[in-house]
Amino acid sequence: MSDDILLTPGPTPLPPQVREAMGRQIIHHRTSAYRACFKRALQGMQQAMQTNNAVVCFTSSGTGAMEAAVVNLLSPGDTAIVVLGGKFAERWQSLCQAYGMTTVTVPVAYGDAVDPQQIALALQAHPQAKAVLTTLSETSTGVVYDIEAIAAITRKTNTVLVVDAISGLLADACETDKWGVDVVVTGSQKGLMLPPGLAFMSVSERAWALVEQSKTPRFYTDLRLYKKSLADDDTPFTSAVPIVVALDEALKLVQQRGVVGMIERCALMAKATRAAAQALGLELFSKRPSNGVTAIKVPAGVDGKQLVKSMYDKSHVMVAGGQGEMAGKIFRFAHMGYISPEDVLAGLRALESALTELGYKFTAGASVKAAQAVFGQALVGAAR
Repeated sequence: MSDDILLTPGPTPLPPQVREAMGRQIIHHRTSAYRACFKRALQGMQQAMQTNNAVVCFTSSGTGAMEAAVVNLLSPGDTAIVVLGGKFAERWQSLCQAYGMTTVTVPVAYGDAVDPQQIALALQAHPQAKAVLTTLSETSTGVVYDIEAIAAITRKTNTVLVVDAISGLLADACETDKWGVDVVVTGSQKGLMLPPGLAFMSVSERAWALVEQSKTPRFYTDLRLYKKSLADDDTPFTSAVPIVVALDEALKLVQQRGVVGMIERCALMAKATRAAAQALGLELFSKRPSNGVTAIKVPAGVDGKQLVKSMYDKSHVMVAGGQGEMAGKIFRFAHMGYISPEDVLAGLRALESALTELGYKFTAGASVKAAQAVFGQALVGAAR
C-alpha cells in the first residue's frame, strides 16, 4: 500500500523518531523508568503550552480534555459564555448542555473571527458567568481567534478563560501564562506529531479554585485525582504508555526547533498554500486565517466532496472537506505538525489534477510555481 500524504488537521504525519518509539517493547506504567519519562514529557508540555501551571495528561482524544474542563470547572446550573463560529466551538455548547449548565452564546458567522468586544459585552450582561469557553484555532473553518485580546478582558473579571487549542497549539501563538489564559486543552494528533490517544490540560490557580467547588459528578476526569498523582509523576489510571514514550521523542523535536520556530514553520507553509490558491483563482474562506489549516472555497461548478475524494483516489493525498453546513463548500489544507513543504507541493499537484478532472480551468502548474516562490524567498531570507 502506498503511503498516504496527510494534509489533514489531525491526524498528521508521524516523524521517524515517533514511529520508532511506538515500536519499542512496552514498559510498565508503575515503574520508575516510566515515571521519569512521564515527568520529562509533562515538563516538555509546559514548554509547548508556554506555562508554569500544572499540565494534566488524559488517555483520550482532545474532546476528553474539553469534557474534563466542563465537569471540573462548572456545576449544573452554572452559566458559561460559549463563543460559537464552527463545529468545535459548538462542541463546548453541547458539553455544557449535557451536564446541565446554562450557556450564553456569542454568535460568530462561519469564517469570521469573534470580536473580543462581543465577549466583553456578554460578560457585562452576565457577570455571574464562571467561564468563557472558546477556541484558539477553529479547525472547521480555518479561523484563528485573538486569544490575547480575549484574555485581557477575562482576567479583569472573576470568570476563567478556557481555550480549545487542540489544533492551534504549535501552529498559532498561545502564550498561556503571559496572556493570562486559565485553562488550555490540546490533543496529541495535531501539532504534537503523535497518533490520537492523549489529551492535555493546563490549569491555573484560579481554575483550581473552581475545581474544588464543582458539584458535577465525575470520576475518570476528576482533576483532583490527577493533581494528587502528579505529585508522584504518575497518573491515577492506566497511561497510554507507548504514546507517552513517543511524546517524549516528539517534544525533543519541538525543543530543537523551539515553539516560535514551530509556529513560523506552519506560517510559511500556510503562506505558500494561500499564494497557490490565489494563483488558481480560488478564494480563502477564513477572514482571519490560522497558520495550522487553510480553508478554501470550492469554486463554482465543482463538486467539493468529489474534489476531496479524487485527490485521495488519484494521488493518495488526503485533505479535509467541510463539516456540517460547510460540507462540499470548502476544503481544508493543514500545515501543522510534521507536515513538510514537500507534502504541501505534493498536495497542490494533487489539487490541480483533481480540479482538471472536474472541469475547472486554470493555468497548469500555477499553484506549485506560486508556492515554490514563497519557499524560495524564505530560503533567501534565511541565508541573509
